[in-house]
Amino acid sequence: MTRMRRLVWSEADDRSRRDLLRRSAVPDPEVRVGAARICEDVRERGAAAVVEYADRFGGGFRRVGREELTEAVARTPVAVQEAIRASALTVEVYHRTQLPVDSITQPTPGVRIHRRWTPLDRVGCYVPGGKAAYPSTVVMTAVPARVAGVDEIVVASPAGPEGSVDPTLAAACAILDVDEVWAVGGAQAVAAMAYGAGDLTPVQKIVGPGNAWVTAAKLSVYGAVAIDLPAGPSEVLVMADETADPRLVAADLLCQAEHGPDSPAILVTDDPTLPDRVENAISTLLERLSRGDILDQALGKHGVVVLVDNRRTMIDIATRYAGEHVTVLTSDPERDAAEIGAAGSIYVGRWSPESAGDYATGANHVLPTGGLAAACGPLSIEDFGSWSQIQTLSEDGLRALLPTITTLAGAEGLDAHALAAAIRFERAQEER
Repeated sequence: MTRMRRLVWSEADDRSRRDLLRRSAVPDPEVRVGAARICEDVRERGAAAVVEYADRFGGGFRRVGREELTEAVARTPVAVQEAIRASALTVEVYHRTQLPVDSITQPTPGVRIHRRWTPLDRVGCYVPGGKAAYPSTVVMTAVPARVAGVDEIVVASPAGPEGSVDPTLAAACAILDVDEVWAVGGAQAVAAMAYGAGDLTPVQKIVGPGNAWVTAAKLSVYGAVAIDLPAGPSEVLVMADETADPRLVAADLLCQAEHGPDSPAILVTDDPTLPDRVENAISTLLERLSRGDILDQALGKHGVVVLVDNRRTMIDIATRYAGEHVTVLTSDPERDAAEIGAAGSIYVGRWSPESAGDYATGANHVLPTGGLAAACGPLSIEDFGSWSQIQTLSEDGLRALLPTITTLAGAEGLDAHALAAAIRFERAQEER
């Protein structure tokens, strides 16, 4: 039977509590250093470096041709094609509600500030692949980019053992009319999109989830390009009380743990009888699942049951954990979900499985991990553009602000700042 580590919150010391709550999307410093080294090498040597790392770690490096993408659609069952289109439609509908609206304000007379949003020209979407393929991530990244008005959408995903991109993933790229698809993965893929490599020209921003190496690489290239958020290994926290069905708790823990052996799965409960019942349910459900070995590793190494005394503590832990996925299975899930202060995506009640959000509701499944949901949100339309402030002042408007400008410039010792405002009136005086 799979056993998850137990942590009795009232008896836990400060370090045990901190280890659970204070974490990182890239916890291993050696991964950060290694990813940064790969990115710098790709920056200096381009495609040659990408090919070397692809040969060493797998994943290939080639552009997937349009003919190959078209053939992938033909090989994909119609039901899967329809599911991709259905998912894309709900994602489009939801994300259209996020389209930014320009605004013009006049904070003082004679001063007009136009806040203008402009979509990016070229965006890179990293889509995990290799042992498992994620056409749903193509949907979650490419559809919002298209809704936002991005001109060129580039998808990079690791090739499988035979050097080809998963056919379902390739089909999704074709169905969604992705502009470029590259069979390349890992830190070298991130670096190639950031700096350019061969025929792969640089993008302005890189979005999408990945393993610790991909996440570390995104952090390494940040500055040369923009990134969405550090979305590392998937994680889940389930908050449940005595009313919860242990099978549903088990299923929701398994749902995200199957992404990989490094995926944390946390159960927080005030019912001391629930953990054993959940673990029994996990053992039964594992018999029905194909990724049993991965699930056993994830739950054995990164599964934790947190036993608490009351509802208030459950909510406090859920908020401080700031999980990527948080499921609420309590007697009043609406009330409890409303009180959780930080989470990437919250799933409320027995009819709200995490997989619904991963595939079908329209909400984005690219979410912050490692506790970053306390400060970052899900991937959204605004991630695919930038805001500008356009400031227009009249003569009277600047005159009214001149004392503020010159006084603060003088306080900071920046004479040129003061001069840039005052000289305009000197010029106007001369012209008169």
